Amino acid sequence: MARKFFKSKNGNIPVPLFFPDATRGVIKSLDTSDLEKTQTLGILVNTFHLWQELGGDVLDKFEGIGNFMDFKGGTISDSGGFQVMSVIKSGNVKGKVTDEGVIFHPTKKSKKILTPEKSIAFQIKLGTDMVVVLDDFTDPKSSYEEAKDSVMRTISWAKRSKAEFEKICKSKKLNDTERPYILGVVQGGKYQDLREYCTKELVKIGFDGLGYGGWPIDENGDFDFESAKTIAEGAPEDYFLYGLGVGKPEEIVALSKMGFNIFDCVLPTRDARHGRLYVYDAISIEEIDVYKLNFYSFYTPDKEKYFKDDSSVSTACDCVLCKRYSKAYLAHLFRIGDFTAGRLATIHNLRFYSLLMEKLQKSI
Repeated sequence: MARKFFKSKNGNIPVPLFFPDATRGVIKSLDTSDLEKTQTLGILVNTFHLWQELGGDVLDKFEGIGNFMDFKGGTISDSGGFQVMSVIKSGNVKGKVTDEGVIFHPTKKSKKILTPEKSIAFQIKLGTDMVVVLDDFTDPKSSYEEAKDSVMRTISWAKRSKAEFEKICKSKKLNDTERPYILGVVQGGKYQDLREYCTKELVKIGFDGLGYGGWPIDENGDFDFESAKTIAEGAPEDYFLYGLGVGKPEEIVALSKMGFNIFDCVLPTRDARHGRLYVYDAISIEEIDVYKLNFYSFYTPDKEKYFKDDSSVSTACDCVLCKRYSKAYLAHLFRIGDFTAGRLATIHNLRFYSLLMEKLQKSI
């Protein structure tokens, strides 16, 4: 039976769910009370950054990232692999990917290695409700043989991750209801036979769900729905399907039709800070139709026509920005560079996404 809820330490949360990226244990410009007012039910934290910058002692003291933030919703931790490999492949940090793990050099005189076991162990310290295995990101420009190598390493790392996960759960005496979910990640790039093979092998290992790994945009700049379909068709019915990094509203709607029920992305928060707000093409919240073509548009407050506009950003939103302030005031805040502009815009965009999830939950 398909999953209807995401189990968290604070209770069951209905799916589909969108988890905005609280990379370093915070969503930029917001505190936890702001986040709660957007009715955001879960967040994603970044293993690599918190491993580097926070460390395990603080997490032990607070018994997890949720307590540290005083956040009462669901939490997911990524594996940290994408961040390490992206900085290595960009040339910003010296390093390499080996069968052992990801080796990198933060400075000329220092060396660190992130292994599947270390990633899982730190995620358990984070105390999140879902942990993600370390995977070898398939570069979108990879040849077939290169993509195959990344798939084989991803499967190998997944086995090691699962073994470490079981070992830690046993040592902590965590039963099936107390342990977090563990997610496998499907790689293979644009090669559907590799995606299918990776999916089958991960299912043999045994996980609570599968993530759409790699870059979801094809060579033409279009979303790769074919890979999403391959993963969905190969996953058991009771698995979570996670669109890792999938965040455009229309993509979320399309993948939810395939059975995907968890999503995360930096888009809504990053766009908000740069003055790009999401607005439903509806008069009220009740009239929002997320299955309609072009069901939303973007509002950018920097246009002169908004400088004296006394209307709200959206009548199909109940966030503090839309209920209390005018377009003219928001435009003023952005023009003077006040931090309040980013805060209000971020609150609005996150409420847009929580409304999107509410509409999808009701339709399912």
